[in-house]
Amino acid sequence: MTGNDPRGDDGTDRNPDSDLSARLKRLEMQIDRQRPPASGPVARDGTPGEPSSLGRALRLSTEFVAGVLAGGILGWACDRYLGTKPWGLIVLLVLGFGAGIYNVMRVSGFFSAPGTQKDRAGT
Repeated sequence: MTGNDPRGDDGTDRNPDSDLSARLKRLEMQIDRQRPPASGPVARDGTPGEPSSLGRALRLSTEFVAGVLAGGILGWACDRYLGTKPWGLIVLLVLGFGAGIYNVMRVSGFFSAPGTQKDRAGT
């Protein structure tokens, strides 16, 4: 008999595709056991992982720009409808800048969530 003969040792016919798929499944299981856990943005169990550096930079810049734009638009609207030109724009643009800075610091983790601060005097 040659290695290409589809018959088994006892002379009966067997399906070479089923043998191949069974071996392939065993190999996949062995590889999965040896492979380290996924370290991408989403773990295998569906929990979110750490965002990439580019994603973090885009979020921080968006938070800042959104604060400044919101302050500028609200200031312009106040000036237009209340007739306080240019003071509404100036004041609310500065407040928008401050809100943008605050959002960037909050998102970046500079401020910790309430109730999670450790006693810094004891450590």
